[in-house]
Amino acid sequence: MTQIPSVKCIVIGAGFSGVATGCQFKQKLDFHDFVIYDRAEMYGGTWFANTYPGCGVDIPSLFYSLSFAPNPDFSQLFPDQPEILEYIQRTARQFDVERHIKLNTSWLESSWTEKTKMWRSKFQNRKTGEEFYQESKVLISAAGGLVEPNKLNIEGSDTFEGAILHSARWDHSVSLKDKNVCLIGNGCSGTQIVPAILPEVRSLTQFIRSPQWYFPRKNPKIPPRLKWGYRNIPGLHTLFRTLIFMIVENAYEVMLLTKKGETRRQKLAEECTNFIHSKAPKKYWDLLTPNFSVGCKRRIFDPGYIASLNEENVHLTNDPIVRMEKSSVTTKSGTNYPCDVFIAANGFAPIHFEQPIRGRSGQTLQEHWKAFGGQEAYKSTALADFPNFFMIAGPNSATSYGSVVYSIEGSVALVTRIVRPLVKDDTADEVEISAEAERSWASQMQTALKQRVMSYNCQSYYVDRETGWNYFNYPWSSYHWWFVNRFPEMKVWRYSRSAGQQRKVNRQRVVTSLLSTVSAAVAGGAVWWQFIA
Repeated sequence: MTQIPSVKCIVIGAGFSGVATGCQFKQKLDFHDFVIYDRAEMYGGTWFANTYPGCGVDIPSLFYSLSFAPNPDFSQLFPDQPEILEYIQRTARQFDVERHIKLNTSWLESSWTEKTKMWRSKFQNRKTGEEFYQESKVLISAAGGLVEPNKLNIEGSDTFEGAILHSARWDHSVSLKDKNVCLIGNGCSGTQIVPAILPEVRSLTQFIRSPQWYFPRKNPKIPPRLKWGYRNIPGLHTLFRTLIFMIVENAYEVMLLTKKGETRRQKLAEECTNFIHSKAPKKYWDLLTPNFSVGCKRRIFDPGYIASLNEENVHLTNDPIVRMEKSSVTTKSGTNYPCDVFIAANGFAPIHFEQPIRGRSGQTLQEHWKAFGGQEAYKSTALADFPNFFMIAGPNSATSYGSVVYSIEGSVALVTRIVRPLVKDDTADEVEISAEAERSWASQMQTALKQRVMSYNCQSYYVDRETGWNYFNYPWSSYHWWFVNRFPEMKVWRYSRSAGQQRKVNRQRVVTSLLSTVSAAVAGGAVWWQFIA
């Protein structure tokens, strides 16, 4: 099997996380010896995989972007998928990251080699089938979670003669014009698809399992004058981004199981209920009104879905599908619905945490996590026994209300700081988080999450139904996330150095100490001179 030349760092995934990592390697470290692998035919991650009708963001564009790569040209408050993908790719070109990206390459496995202090990774070219190995000092998983569709486990799906589309595998060659369409799911994807396709279909039957909390949303165009201001008035873009961040972060209080948090949840529930009653047909009110607290699941900002339920060619039901026929579906009640095209907006499989790696002791991630009781990582990024391995936006890195891009930036900032001695300064061979720090962080995380609404009175993909372990949410504020990632507690990171590297570190410390002493002496002399002059 082919062994290609080693690099200092391999990054898995070329979506927001992988591109942001590459950008900061170049901007912060002036480091270029890395490669980013992605299995898709084009980079962009979630925003390349998801191209379904109506696909867009639910976070304001100024905050759904990287702080070091501001974009003054978003066309509207909540941009559609093509704009986000174009932004990711333009950012990669701007920071000269694109040339480091290798596409159509599947990651098969990685294992730590103690003798060489290197990760040995196996890949496969998806076009040719050729497999190859490559070694790296550092291995980073920047794989995203909204790419791999959940399987469609409905009896008879293999005999259905129409087209079956998943929101993350949309086939644009399939026409929906004058077709009878059945759609399963009412999360963010399903909510965006329904109003986008209703004007062209003959009929649309949407099958839901449980209601969601729908919030009204306006999506104004960004005025040309404001775009001009972003480009030409220093600080204006940053000011507006900060204001939006503070508005979004205001929702943190809603997540707390406190008296004030409960008051705010009740008020929001009342507002959402009034919104549904004012826009949706009365026959659907019960189907659209949850019996769990606001914030227990991710909020959905309505792109026109609620009002679209008034159209004559749409039908909403919670009668579950039990079987697919050749050209129809049958529900539990025995009702048969004609179906030419079936759309699955039933979510994603969390395979981004199923990395095929083995650490120092030969343990897999799954074996490591079994000892904890669930998926976790120190600051969502590192694990003991897995030296020089990091995850970008790993377990418990996401809020249920904020921007995932903000979470990604936090992880990238931490990783960039920790790997500098390995890839830039050459003052260490390996770094590993201490087992004590990892255990303490995981314990604090799960304890805090028990006091958040996500663990309160609903079932969601955030929480393992059998164990109650929340692997998804970050329980503290976004201010806290910013601080702990940019000012890490360095004593919990264990660096391994050769004798030569230790001498280099000692010299750097002496130089730093001398510079500090000289600076203090100069400052003191200046003060003394002012008194005697």
